[in-house]
Amino acid sequence: MQISLVFLIAVLFGCGFYLLMRRSFLKVILGLMLLGHAANLLVFTSAGIVRGPAPLVQDTMIAPPAGSADPIPQALVLTAIVISFGVAAFALVLFRRAFDVLGSDDIDELNGTER
Repeated sequence: MQISLVFLIAVLFGCGFYLLMRRSFLKVILGLMLLGHAANLLVFTSAGIVRGPAPLVQDTMIAPPAGSADPIPQALVLTAIVISFGVAAFALVLFRRAFDVLGSDDIDELNGTER
């Protein structure tokens, strides 16, 4: 299972970096989104995929029971999903405004906005 996730992460990182090198602003945004998904999968995979009970600590216990799932990678990925959604929304609004002003989504045309 983890080997297939490693290959999926490699493909997502490769496609994300490829799209970042394109001249289209929309493809750059898609590349950023793919990199965000790849980073989330990397955090999950590096933390270890464990099917276990929730790490609930009762009053008489000091630590969670052995074999329970670690909640920290899940919290990190949830935070990263929210941040990547905000960045993607901002980038799409920026793309829309640049497209309305320039009439093109070519990144090289963004250098000179004075017409």
